[in-house]
Amino acid sequence: MFVLLALAALLAAPVWAIAVVVKLLSVVLRGRRPDRRVGLLRWGAGMAAAAGIILLAMALGAVEMSDHESRSGTDSSPAPACRDAAPHLVEHLVGHRASYLPPSFDCVLDDGTTYPSSGGYVWFNGLVVMCAGVSGLLAVGARYRTARETRVPDLEKAG
Repeated sequence: MFVLLALAALLAAPVWAIAVVVKLLSVVLRGRRPDRRVGLLRWGAGMAAAAGIILLAMALGAVEMSDHESRSGTDSSPAPACRDAAPHLVEHLVGHRASYLPPSFDCVLDDGTTYPSSGGYVWFNGLVVMCAGVSGLLAVGARYRTARETRVPDLEKAG
């Protein structure tokens, strides 16, 4: 199921990128209305969250694909992802561990130690966390800006 989700994310990623570029161009070009500050912060928070979801879906699909490859076919053991990651350790491989939260596919050696099948999962996880952080910061900024804008007219009426 995650593989289908990852395929949908692969199709959504270019649409997301085009939407970001068009929005940035509309902000940079002349004639922009100045009252769109809060809306722009909210839009940025939503797009950062969407980027995190797209990246997470891609990572989950990669984990499921590696897990599926390790369970089916005549050349499935040891896991192809583990063989490709460290060919010199193939004789010590005894299994693998697939984790979906956080996404990772680790190879288990006969002494009980593990090594990651790909460094890409570290990048995916880091980018997802970064997107979540940026989204949260932008949402807090939008909320602060909204509260500040509603407070300023009240102060002008009182003064």
